[in-house]
Amino acid sequence: MNTLKLLKPGEVAAMFRVRVPTVTRWANAGKLTAIRTVGGQRRYREIEVQELLTGGPTA
Repeated sequence: MNTLKLLKPGEVAAMFRVRVPTVTRWANAGKLTAIRTVGGQRRYREIEVQELLTGGPTA
């Protein structure tokens, strides 16, 4: 079963060792795709974050 894991902005920021506003800027610039929850909060696809972190597609 292939489940889509979503990460909170703080989790993404911790992975890259940056602040949350930096992650938001990346999303606004199109480097990451932000998914909006019903409440309007941003979430990021784990697979996409991993690809950006490693510099290439993951298996």
